[in-house]
Order: sequence, then structure tokens, then C-alpha cells
Amino acid sequence: MPHSPGQDQTTVVDLPAGRLRGATERGVAVFRAVPYAAPPVGDLRWRPAQPHAGWSGTRDATADGPSAPQMYVEGGDPVLGGHGSPPFDEDCLTLNVWTPAADGARRPVLVWIHGGGFVSGSGSLPGYSGETFARDGDLVVVSINYRIGPLGYLYTGEQGEGGEQGEEGGGGNPWLSDQLAALRWVKENIASFGGDPDLITVAGQSGGAVSTAALAGHPETRGLIRRVILQSPPFGLSLPDPAAYAERTAAYLELAGAKDLAELRTLPWQQLIGAAGGLFAQTMRWGYWPTPFLPVVDGVTLRTHPAQALLEGAAAGIDVMIGWTREEANFGFALDEGYAAATREQVTDRIAETFGGEAAAEVYAAYERARPGARPADVLMDLITDELFRVPAVRLAEARAAAGHPVWAYQFDLPTPAYEGRLGAAHCLELPFVFDNFDQWAHAPFLAGIAPAVRDGLAYAMHRAWISFVRTGDPNHPDLPHWQPYDTGRRTTMRFDSVVTALDDLAGASRLLHGPARTSGHTSAPLT
Repeated sequence: MPHSPGQDQTTVVDLPAGRLRGATERGVAVFRAVPYAAPPVGDLRWRPAQPHAGWSGTRDATADGPSAPQMYVEGGDPVLGGHGSPPFDEDCLTLNVWTPAADGARRPVLVWIHGGGFVSGSGSLPGYSGETFARDGDLVVVSINYRIGPLGYLYTGEQGEGGEQGEEGGGGNPWLSDQLAALRWVKENIASFGGDPDLITVAGQSGGAVSTAALAGHPETRGLIRRVILQSPPFGLSLPDPAAYAERTAAYLELAGAKDLAELRTLPWQQLIGAAGGLFAQTMRWGYWPTPFLPVVDGVTLRTHPAQALLEGAAAGIDVMIGWTREEANFGFALDEGYAAATREQVTDRIAETFGGEAAAEVYAAYERARPGARPADVLMDLITDELFRVPAVRLAEARAAAGHPVWAYQFDLPTPAYEGRLGAAHCLELPFVFDNFDQWAHAPFLAGIAPAVRDGLAYAMHRAWISFVRTGDPNHPDLPHWQPYDTGRRTTMRFDSVVTALDDLAGASRLLHGPARTSGHTSAPLT
């Protein structure tokens, strides 16, 4: 649940926009629901984020604000137990700040961008609290809310180079404009919270990692971001251009019962979110991760695929850590009885969509050898993990290493005993270990049964590695086996498991199986 006031003392900070009163919680100063852009309501729906007008007097910053509107089911899901809860409101462009002290110490800054398949999540989720990083790492931590689902990822029109609007007044990729506005806010204001505006690391998981890469490669952030941490980025997604996305936008308008953007602007946000459920159904394709909304590579607001952006220009010199979990796809497929009943023929046909019909049986056999006793569903999940997460991450590491800009690569291997072990080391499982705040994840079913000693030891190793990377650009610390950057010789990858080990070419089998000569690279889920 969102945080409510319960402070033992107050903290006041003066910003250009006005005065803020935060709270000190367990030794860390916290400022919640701080506006970084104007509310994107009314005529500002689907427009780029606009500056906030500021406020008079002292603004209370001791309680979380509303999260971005999103679909919500009471009781949550069987893996995470939920990834966002009411209240929701369009007036959501706020951020939270955690700091050891609002002084002049100029501490390294960590900006966290939540994931959620582009449709769920909140920077105010208890699991994403920056408290542990601020306290354990002497860091200033910022988490942000931004527009998601149809309000953030519905592409409504092109935007000119100078920032002018298209014919209908729509801007491209509102989610990205929000995040850029938040970064500008951090650059301009974080010194007042004890942070160093010249030492900013942006980190994100899943869809948030896609955002992180997009920000790192954006012209407006040149020189602003020093480091990035990419946790489970689904870089295997084929991102559409505006023409390819037009069919999806048209389908959404029909679902919402609106003839054009102007009419869509008059609808309550609850109706917009309701229509998103129908788009899920229309874009679903067997054997693919569902993505009803996607970033759009329009050549203006997003000029290239975010993974490519990290290989070009100033972004090539940014420090990068990238990783994935061993069984990413189990998150979305392992508990689905329909997929559990998948046949060898169905999975072979799905493999053929990537590798071609002639190679499909051979590829199926290779996955079967890698996981003795694998059911067809297991082969399918390993394939999706490789296509969407592991192999694209390795390709990014390979390309940067070949260009003389190595990355730090890791794989999270610890399986959860939950659901008789069916989830394995699923997507999102590394999050509570990275934040080392299991008390904030008590609602999450996927942590059930993990031995506390194993859990706490692995969390210490990972949490401290993230802190070290944010502070120095090198994740090594005294309680971690030596971690070398990934290069094209040894391909060192840190394996985070009950025993933490640095291994050479940990993803080698997947890397070779998915070599460019063998795959067609088709991993998107087109509108059908």
C-alpha cells in the first residue's frame, strides 16, 4: 500500500518551485509526491510534459501521491501479488526523494524507473523504496511516476524537430517526455537534497530498463547521465514506427468508442483504462509476451531502438551494467495451464517463426538437451527468455565490448521454491535482492520458501554491488568474487545464486544458438 505519514521529525527544503516539507523516516529524509511537471490533464493529455507552475507556501511532501492510472485487480496477481494499487489519477507526474541529509554533501544520485510491461507500476511501490540505498550507500535516490498504458504509450501523432505539435496536437511518446522532464528536475534540484547533479545513475527493470536506455541515448541527456543499470531489458521487442503502430491506435480508438483524438480527450481516464483490456485481447499471440502498448520509434522523440542508442554518440561512453534472470519467461507462462498443456508440435511451430521450418526441430532438440526432462512448455519458456531478454542483452554487451566500451554483465540464477519451483529464477525475482528490503515484499507470492540465510546473503552481495557501481562505475566490493567487465575474449558474467560466481561465457549456448546466421529476428507480437 502507498505510504502514509508517520514521521518522527520534519525536513524542509527550498526549491525554485517552492518550499517542501518532508519527513525523516528511520534515519533517512524522505520527500514524497514532489511535482516535476504540470498535471497532464485536459488538453495536455498525450502532449509532452510541461513545466510545473510551482506553489506558494510550504508544500507537504510526507505522503505518496496518486499513481498513474492503470488496470487493477483486487488481490493482485499470483507472482508479484500486485504491481500498483489505488489511488490512481492523471495528476501523477511526481517523484519521491530519499537522502541521508538535505545538505551540501553532493552524494551520487540513483534515479529508479519502474517497469511493468508499459501498463503497470508506480515509483511509490514499497518495494521500490530508496531507503536502503540511501542508508547503506550514502546515496540520494529518486523514484518517478510517469504516464503508462494508453495515457503514456498511445501514439497519437508525430512531433516536429522544433517541438511543434502534429495536426491533431498530439506528441510522440508521452512517457519519454515525462521521464526527460523528471531528469531535468533532478539535474536542477537534486543539489538541494544533498545530491551531485554531475553524478547521476539511471536504473530500471523490464520496461523501465527500456526507458533507461532510451534516456541514455537521447540528445537532451547528453552529459547528464553518468551510468545506467539495465535489469532484464526486453530488448528483443521489435518496436514499431508510427505507420506500423497506426493499426493499433485505430483499434484502441474503436475500443474506447471515440472517433478521434479530440473525442478521446473528453473521456474519463477510467474509460481509457478499461479499453486497454480489449487491446490486450486483440494483440495477444500464442507463444509471445503480451505487449498491447509499446514505445514508438518515430525518428523524432525516439530516434532509434533504445538498445542501439547505447552504442552511439555520447551514450557509448556511459558506464553500463546489464543483466537478466535465468528463466525470465516463467513469470508470464509457467503458471498458465494453457501453456502447460502445450505440445511439441505447437512449440516447434513457434520456433519455426524465428528459426525457419528447416531448423526448428534441431533447435527444439538443442533446448531439450540444455534442460533434461523438459516439457514442451519449458522449451517454449527458454526460447522466449532467450529471444526477448538474454540474447539481446548479450548482443549489446558484445557490441559495446567490440567497440571498446565493455559492460558489466550478470545473470540471476536463484530459483524460488514457490509453486513447486515452477517459476524458477523468473522475471522480477532479482528486485527484492537488489533493493535488499524483503520486508517491503511480504505481499509477493514468488518469494515464498526461500531460505532466509540464502536470501540475505545473496541480497547483501547484490545490493552492495549496485551501490558500488552507482558510486564508482565498478560493482566490485570486498564480499563479492572478482567481477571483470564483459569482453569478447572471456565474456565474464556474474552468476548470482546461493553461491555467487563469476563465469566465462555463461550465456554461450544461447548466444551461439541464436547467432545472426540462424534467426530471422522476428520477436514482436503484431496486431492480429
